[in-house]
Amino acid sequence: MKKKVLVGMSGGVDSSVAACLLLEQGYDVAGVTLHLYNNEDAGLSKARTCCSLADVEDARSVARHLGIEHYVFNFGPEFRRDVICRFADGYSKGETPNPCIDCNRYIKFGKMLERARLLGFDSIATGHYARSEFDPTTGRWLLKKAADLTKDQTYVLYPLTQDTLAHTVFPLGGLTKSEVRKIAEEQGFVNASKPDSEDICFVPDGNYAGFLENVMGLKQEPGSFVDESGNVLGQHKGLIHYTIGQRKGLGLSFEAPKYVLRKDTASNTVVLGDSSKLFSSGFLAENVNLIFAENLTEPTECEVKIRYSQSEAPATLFPLPDGGAEVRFREPQRAVTPGQSAVFYRGDTVLGGGTIRTAKS
Repeated sequence: MKKKVLVGMSGGVDSSVAACLLLEQGYDVAGVTLHLYNNEDAGLSKARTCCSLADVEDARSVARHLGIEHYVFNFGPEFRRDVICRFADGYSKGETPNPCIDCNRYIKFGKMLERARLLGFDSIATGHYARSEFDPTTGRWLLKKAADLTKDQTYVLYPLTQDTLAHTVFPLGGLTKSEVRKIAEEQGFVNASKPDSEDICFVPDGNYAGFLENVMGLKQEPGSFVDESGNVLGQHKGLIHYTIGQRKGLGLSFEAPKYVLRKDTASNTVVLGDSSKLFSSGFLAENVNLIFAENLTEPTECEVKIRYSQSEAPATLFPLPDGGAEVRFREPQRAVTPGQSAVFYRGDTVLGGGTIRTAKS
């Protein structure tokens, strides 16, 4: 009997090609598009294609072209609770969260796999650029970087559990983006030349503060910019308007550049200082998910990535009694930001990851 796989089809080229490849490999394939929110509810124009009817139609067109069933699951309430509200809550605490990681954790792999099982599917698949494999030595599933390192998406996949990895297929893990585009063109897919989505889906203009204030009602009180000694340097518009390492957009003028070093929610202040003060020797991580092992039992050498666009830095992981981890860099790293995710690698293998709680000087 063919293995039944439900492919998450966003309407984009990657997930469309993923479905095509699985069919060619002999799987019994169906597609599903996740409806996560209405554009009007997120303060967006109805004409935008983000999570819109146009995306659903593109996915349905490809499914029809491939001769497979196509479903639409409405996870709007779950997406608002587990992604958008967590995003707003993080900012309200002075953090800089990554909602794409929560979306993968709770929705794209959590709820979708749950629904797929109810419908009798053996596995799910997505168009993410990543690879997974079973390690018979440890008896664990591993998450590995994609062959195309310029498109690798393992940073946003570190929360995947052993159960999820055992029931997920990544058909694009060994391909480059250009190869994927070529397959789509050869197949005549309607979305073969559709551009990639680069921004957070519910904040496509990048104006996080505007979204938090106007849509989520997260009102901010003005406060003081201060130096490290507490001297007032000027007034800020509200903590959500600033992030660690920011220099532009402060509305102040100094003889030498000043950067946001940290945000203090208790005093509603933004601390400014020289670039040299942005470097940290390490940090404490919470909500740690390990993939390579059940628990962290001893100091572990690895490479750590503290934001999606940054290369990994050599470091050592130390287990903490609460299940978290302390990360100590071999060389200090710039702008370690609470709320962001840190992902631990060893070569092309993802050891796990967690949320940055506190940077250490």
